[in-house]
Amino acid sequence: MSAFSAMMWNGFREARRNRVTVVVGVFAAVVLLSSSLVTEVTVATFDRVLTDFGLGMMSIILVFLTIFLSSSLLSREIERRTIFLVVSKPVSRRQFLLARLAGTMLTLGVLLVAMTLVFLGELLLFGADVTTTQLLASVGLWFELLIISSVGILFSSFAGPAVSAIATTGMYFTGHLTGDLYTLANRSESIAVRGIGKALYYLLPNLERVNFRPQATYALPVDASTFLSGVGYSLAWTLVLTTLAIFIFERRDFR
Repeated sequence: MSAFSAMMWNGFREARRNRVTVVVGVFAAVVLLSSSLVTEVTVATFDRVLTDFGLGMMSIILVFLTIFLSSSLLSREIERRTIFLVVSKPVSRRQFLLARLAGTMLTLGVLLVAMTLVFLGELLLFGADVTTTQLLASVGLWFELLIISSVGILFSSFAGPAVSAIATTGMYFTGHLTGDLYTLANRSESIAVRGIGKALYYLLPNLERVNFRPQATYALPVDASTFLSGVGYSLAWTLVLTTLAIFIFERRDFR
């Protein structure tokens, strides 16, 4: 096993030791219990409510978990002083950071697959339709988590866990609002407001590019070009954010 693979699996096992698998059980229990309530309060829009609730719960739980894992990723190594062992080995800091990001995304990917299977099982259990858009929304969520993880690791490369978590949370909400801010700013008569709205739109990631949950809720199709454009957009932002994190992390003094 290469050094990169070893560090990635170590990151995966470390995340698992944080009892993150309990999240899957909580998610399954909440969804299954709530589905009984949904059947009592709605009939005509049952499929829509079930899809909206299931995908929304997946998003909330995994975003919270992503912020927790990524914002404390490097600070834990520094507090335990294990970072000194890493930097003394013939392993570059770039490899270490990328392996940690890969381990985090592997953990989130396993949890996302488990949650998606529970969600699809629930749809089949209640006779609701399973659509391609629901699966694309689940895949799109992983790429959204990839951007959030990159943001968390970037802040974690120079700040403490509390500051990193707060900044990453702020970036998450801003990332879902940049499109609306851009639209509202363009309607303003002020040149300064339009400039600020345009700057925020281009300088911050737009997480709505990989958010296909509204289309899944209303059973609307997502064409291949839109999906692939969102995937390419998330990978580009991940490259930019990870490069910045590596640049800062390689110049950080751990004495």
